[in-house]
Amino acid sequence: MTSKRKGFTLIELLIVVVIIGILAAIAIPKFSSTKDKAYVAAMKSDLRNLATYEEQYAADNNGAYFSGDGVAQGFNPSTNVTVLATAVAGPPQTWTATAVHALSAKKCDSGVTTPGVITCA
Repeated sequence: MTSKRKGFTLIELLIVVVIIGILAAIAIPKFSSTKDKAYVAAMKSDLRNLATYEEQYAADNNGAYFSGDGVAQGFNPSTNVTVLATAVAGPPQTWTATAVHALSAKKCDSGVTTPGVITCA
C-alpha cells in the first residue's frame, strides 16, 4: 500500500514568496506617494479655509487682515498642519499664508506670487 503525500514543495513555496515580494515592492512606493498627496490636500484645504477666516476678519475690521496662525480668530488647522498668515501692507492691503505638514517635506503657499493661488513645492 502506497500513500500519497499531499502538500507543496519547497520550490513552489519559494516562488510564491518571491511573487509576493515583487508585488510588495511595486505597491509600497505607490502607497507612499498617495500619503504625500493626502498631506498636500490637507494643506491646500487649510489654506482655503484660512482665506475664509481672513476675509471674514477683514470685513469686521475695516479691511485689515490678521497675521499669525489664526487661533485667536477661531481657525483650527488639520492635524499635523501648521498654517502661518502674514498681513501685507497696502495699497491694497492683502495677505499671504504658508502651510506645512509635519509628515511631508512639501510646503504650500497662498497668495505669495499671485493672490488667491495656492502653490505647493
